[in-house]
Amino acid sequence: MLKGEKMYIFDSHVHIYPDKIAAKASESISNFYDLNVIYDGSISQLMQACDKAGVNRCLVHSVATTKEQVQKINDFIAGSVNKYPDMFVGFGSLHPSMTQKEADEEIRRMIDMGLLGIKLHPDFQYFNIDDKCAMELYEAVDNRLPILFHTGDKRFTYSTPSRLANAAKQFPEQKVIAAHLGGYSEWNDAVKYLSDLENVYVDTCSSLAFISPQEAKRCIDAFTEDKVFFATDYPMWSPSDEIERINRIDLTDTAREKIFYKNICRFLGMEIPNK
Repeated sequence: MLKGEKMYIFDSHVHIYPDKIAAKASESISNFYDLNVIYDGSISQLMQACDKAGVNRCLVHSVATTKEQVQKINDFIAGSVNKYPDMFVGFGSLHPSMTQKEADEEIRRMIDMGLLGIKLHPDFQYFNIDDKCAMELYEAVDNRLPILFHTGDKRFTYSTPSRLANAAKQFPEQKVIAAHLGGYSEWNDAVKYLSDLENVYVDTCSSLAFISPQEAKRCIDAFTEDKVFFATDYPMWSPSDEIERINRIDLTDTAREKIFYKNICRFLGMEIPNK
């Protein structure tokens, strides 16, 4: 943190779920990644964790595992943003099985509801980032909203950094966030395939617990301090712990400010807050 003052913090990658399914959804994430997920995925626990850590704002989203879930999830995210407008901004969900017409209609609805982007998780939604069906989905998006991709996982090939690079090169005007420093468990490939692409940004979630501060600095330098967003992947990690992990990295105060909040505000076209 900057000495003598409290840093504004914007968590750019947060999963939330309705209370009645939150614990089950959190358990599913725990089982999928074989990790001890700290929270239950509810808004109430998120608020408590943010208050404890000093997080000021969150980008919230969820993932539709079937196209039938898309509208319901987007309604929930938009409703959560409307309930907590000073705390949340939201990304909606799409599914690769949607037709271009269905996707276009839902994107229009998402924009009308005030959602600011799209979250896709190829490993949960079972599609390759550069599949034909995915390309058709990106055509439907038509650069109207940025897309946040879960990226990387050595156990699967759906979301490899190289696949995202293929798609990002074919849609160079489409703004993309590659989660997990560009590739969960595939950080070398993330730097190799994604760091020189102008339309690709990265967030820090589910990465800093697995790599050294020196390796994290190498990744940040590769993508540049202007294209990295602080993120926790709630409910998986403690915001307090993730903030501390950022603070262990050898960064200038200017870079830290950018990563904690200025970069994501600029990316989303939001006013940069006074600390």
